[in-house]
Amino acid sequence: MAKQVLAVDLGASSGRVILGRFDGERISLEEIHRFPNEPVDLGGTMYWDFLRLFHEIKQGLIKSKQYGKVDSLGVDTWGVDFGLIDKNGRLLENPVHYRDSRTKGMLDAALELIPKESFYAVTGNQFMEINTAFQLMSVQKNRPELLAQADKMLLMPNLFTFFLTGEKVTEQSIASTTQLYDQTGSCWAYRLAEKLSISESLFTNIVPAGTKIGTLTQKIVNELDIPEMDVYAVCGHDTQSAMAAVPALSGDFAFLSCGTWSLLGTELDEPLTDEKACANDLTNEVGCGGKVSFLKNIIGLWLIQESRRQWQREGRDFSFSYMEALANSAEPFRCFIDPDDPRFVPSGDIPERVRKFCMDTAQPIPATEGQVLRCIYESLALKYRLAVEELEACTGKSFPVIHMIGGGIRDRLLCQMTANACKRQVAAGPVEATALGNIAVQLIASGDIRDLSEARRSIAGSEKLTVYQPESPMQWDKAYEDFKHIIRR
Repeated sequence: MAKQVLAVDLGASSGRVILGRFDGERISLEEIHRFPNEPVDLGGTMYWDFLRLFHEIKQGLIKSKQYGKVDSLGVDTWGVDFGLIDKNGRLLENPVHYRDSRTKGMLDAALELIPKESFYAVTGNQFMEINTAFQLMSVQKNRPELLAQADKMLLMPNLFTFFLTGEKVTEQSIASTTQLYDQTGSCWAYRLAEKLSISESLFTNIVPAGTKIGTLTQKIVNELDIPEMDVYAVCGHDTQSAMAAVPALSGDFAFLSCGTWSLLGTELDEPLTDEKACANDLTNEVGCGGKVSFLKNIIGLWLIQESRRQWQREGRDFSFSYMEALANSAEPFRCFIDPDDPRFVPSGDIPERVRKFCMDTAQPIPATEGQVLRCIYESLALKYRLAVEELEACTGKSFPVIHMIGGGIRDRLLCQMTANACKRQVAAGPVEATALGNIAVQLIASGDIRDLSEARRSIAGSEKLTVYQPESPMQWDKAYEDFKHIIRR
């Protein structure tokens, strides 16, 4: 019989419980439960609905019974966010969403305490106000009574595994998103935490991906009437789970994990934290087998998703395929935005912010939905090119092919524009990279797959890729020069 494991894959807009089957050669997937992941605004704070998400994981476990023996599960989520638990293991409040405004000004405050280059030399993280370090600084400043009650901070994937197993651990990949992880020492950056007035008592032991955390608690087994199941620490950050599934068979490759966020980078044996990497604000994250993902975080399909929500609020319920068609039919290269401008981070009226950006930079202002969408699509593709060039400059490597993975590859227009803008071949697939990587790490941990290279060969043999060739190079070169001029004003 095929080996069966569960991937609990929680993205920033939806969650799934996926059954993975391994027949000794190939991995196949079956989605058994899907559910939305929508933030909740309450009293001026944006929260994740942790209780609902945990309930939905339970529903997935119940549904898994009909598929026979399931040996294990692993949980991956988005990065940086966390929950606080007290000494009795009680959740003190729903985790706060990284898009909440509480971190405003915290990055600047941190850099007054620690020079940027020194900070980066230890953590190797891109400086973003959403990062865990700055969230904890905000709690310390504004809600010290909450931290006084807290025993441990658990990052999101390990908050879920704690309530599944009762075990408190922090998986290495998710720890490396916090700006509190020492890349060289492979441990918490205790000295930096002390300078930021973050208590080291909040931290739990860091374990590598592939570590068995424990088994489902007897209480959950009895409540759901399900068999016992091992719980593994997979690559808890969904980007690193997706990285494990990149079907690259050569050593040097570029990847673009495309979803609510876009993460463009490569895989290294060691972290790269020199002055050039710091100047380009690239990040280092630990992945499967101790590999390091060297990458740039870029706001991704959030801009499309949030535009759609705004138009829904206005009574226009567009499908994503219709929005893609609107963008495709709009005039090219009229105007551009910097997708990573801080004004695009919070939820709200993205189309109006796009128009305001164009007005502030003396560009033609997009009037129609198609023009707004075309501006977003082209700006994302051109930002990818900038990130690839920064990546090559820092590593000294050349990447003629970009492996594009994740749900964003369903958007064929974005895939083609990425090939056009970057002047490189794009190999798109797999769509379910995060779930595949989650499952692969469990299979490596159980000994069913030997190592990461074998897992990638298995995934390459299981998935069909779509290849996009670059088109209209001269037009895109001109657009790229205009784009750089606009975003550097």
